[in-house]
Order: sequence, then structure tokens, then C-alpha cells
Amino acid sequence: MKHTYVKSQKEYSAASRFEKGKILDAARRLKKKRKFPTSVALEEGTIRKLKDMAEWRGVPYQVLMRMFIIDGLRKAPPRTQHFSHL
Repeated sequence: MKHTYVKSQKEYSAASRFEKGKILDAARRLKKKRKFPTSVALEEGTIRKLKDMAEWRGVPYQVLMRMFIIDGLRKAPPRTQHFSHL
């Protein structure tokens, strides 16, 4: 099953009407959730697998990595249990 990106759809290039207030509200919410760049060294094969999975899901591979990290953090035990030996 081949996924496509929204930007490749012909409807994407059509003119749209936006409400200034809604745009500003969204920008304020987004600013509060700002992401910070980081670097992770991965083997070439791992990146290739991520890119293949990401293409199948229809998302950029960096987004897929972020999804995996967030999912792993949600599944991890609470900090007090995980670091109880310290």
C-alpha cells in the first residue's frame, strides 16, 4: 500500500481562506510545545529500515523516530520505580 503526502495532492495548491485569529491561536499553542533539535547516531541499516517504515506509513522518518521515542517513554515505568536503586 503506497502512501502519499498531502503536499502532493492537487487540492493542496488550491487557494484557501484562513481566519487570522485561528492562525494566531494555533501559533501560540505551537510555540508552547516547541521542539528542540537533538542528534542521534544510528547505523546506516537502522536508518534505512526507519525510512522504509516511514514511507509505508506516509510520514517522514524523523517523525517516525519521534513517535517511537514518545511511545517508549509512555510505556516506561515511572521514574521513581526505574531509578529506585540510586
